[in-house]
Amino acid sequence: MDIGFSERPSRQIRVFLVVENRLLREALVRLFRKQSDISIAGQQQPREITASGVTASACDVLLLDFLAATCSKNVLAELAAARSPINVILFGMEEDSQCFLNAVRLGISAYLFNDASSEEVISAVRRVVKGEAICPPTLCRLLFRQISEEFWRRSGAADEAACSKLGLTFRQRELVALVAKGMSNKEIASALNLSEYTVKNHVYRIMKQVEADSRQEAVDLIRAGGHFDRESVELRPRS
Repeated sequence: MDIGFSERPSRQIRVFLVVENRLLREALVRLFRKQSDISIAGQQQPREITASGVTASACDVLLLDFLAATCSKNVLAELAAARSPINVILFGMEEDSQCFLNAVRLGISAYLFNDASSEEVISAVRRVVKGEAICPPTLCRLLFRQISEEFWRRSGAADEAACSKLGLTFRQRELVALVAKGMSNKEIASALNLSEYTVKNHVYRIMKQVEADSRQEAVDLIRAGGHFDRESVELRPRS
């Protein structure tokens, strides 16, 4: 006799909806209930939402529209501070770079414009649970640029402090900053309106001053605020 075994259904994705407009909220509930792999963990208006309530729902995804996101910043901040595993999706959003960057800082997983289709919203729910992050290409490029700029700002401040500690001159500090960006002697000479020979001499003096064998090692030592003891594997300040 043939005995059939049905496949064990996979766990459904639990979505918590926070949408200001009641008609839109109800439409989304109906839409999600048609999906076999998605269930509704809860639904509220923005003024009712709390971080503890969202967490208690055991949802996988918190879905907020533009108005809800604007009113729920404190809740998102609390979830981010608590390192909550809940994936936050913002939809119906404007193409506002500052709003987007602020949302990223609050730990969102997806940012969808106000022209996103219902299929795109459903797809976003499934994708963020798989560990993906979603944002429009124009904002993705903005995010890359922002991270790069913040890195160089922090790096520049750290380099300036280290250069001052090691007694480097202003011109030497300028050179170190450009060497750190990977520029050649020729490129540095052009940028600072110096001869390539002068730049080469400056770089040599800097390497000698911090006891480095290469340009990159000099940069690394300056950033570390000290000299490298070759008998050790650690960077440490010279006594």
